[in-house]
Amino acid sequence: MSVPPPSHAEVSSPWSDAWRGFRRNRLAMIGLGIIVFFILIAACAPWLAPFDYKEQDLMDRLKAPNGEHWFGTDDLGRDIFSRIVYGTRISLWVGFSSVLGSIAVGTLLGIVAGYYGKWVDTIISRLFDILLAFPGVLLAIAIVAALGPSLQNALIAIAIVNVPVFGRLVRAKVLSLREEEYITAARSLGMKNSRILLHHILPNCLGPIIVQGTLGIATAIIEAAALGFLGLGALPPEPEWGKMLSDSRQFIQKAPWTVLFPGLSIMLTVLGFNLMGDGLRDVLDPRMKS
Repeated sequence: MSVPPPSHAEVSSPWSDAWRGFRRNRLAMIGLGIIVFFILIAACAPWLAPFDYKEQDLMDRLKAPNGEHWFGTDDLGRDIFSRIVYGTRISLWVGFSSVLGSIAVGTLLGIVAGYYGKWVDTIISRLFDILLAFPGVLLAIAIVAALGPSLQNALIAIAIVNVPVFGRLVRAKVLSLREEEYITAARSLGMKNSRILLHHILPNCLGPIIVQGTLGIATAIIEAAALGFLGLGALPPEPEWGKMLSDSRQFIQKAPWTVLFPGLSIMLTVLGFNLMGDGLRDVLDPRMKS
């Protein structure tokens, strides 16, 4: 008698199961929708923006929202909608790039510290403790002040600030994984440490890294806005949202739309990543499953 082929449910991978669980989370899907919305805005910025974000018209300064300028104009007569559309590119670029850098460095250090232990673990752990001893924004400000104000230096500072977050997360995961029986068996078979780390340790760390990475992008966007607000991020005339808030804070009573729309953009983007991160945590963290 022939054995019937396994059904789709029997051969489904953990990632497909996670996706099905993610789709059942309405808030997570709303967060994903917000993120996709802003990504599309960033990708289509040249076609969506009705004006050049650098174009000034002092005759139309501080104009309220109208049919021509949907979000009004700022103190230099620049179209706020066009600046927010192009500012989406900057915020998403800083968020994704800085978190990817933090993941790369933090994961490498965390795996080395957790797997090899001893003095290597001590040195790397103390480095993480030193970085975590400073508030994130203050450490980022100090790094940018040392390197000089620019968007690139702000990106580097945000990446450095978040390295210990991923490093400690991966180190804790590796400490639990290295005592598993399949790791011991791999060592007894003479498998090289590099192969064990790449094929056994790292894949089992991906879930926590993805969850923390999604939440980390939201944090990075806030930190980038904070640096921009202090004049340590993107330089004029780049339409960075935090810089837009800083330039418009003196007009908050006379022209509140100059502050309202950049603030809403930051809030919605961060909300989207937080909702998506919470949903990923629910489906990828075994402790969150009922």
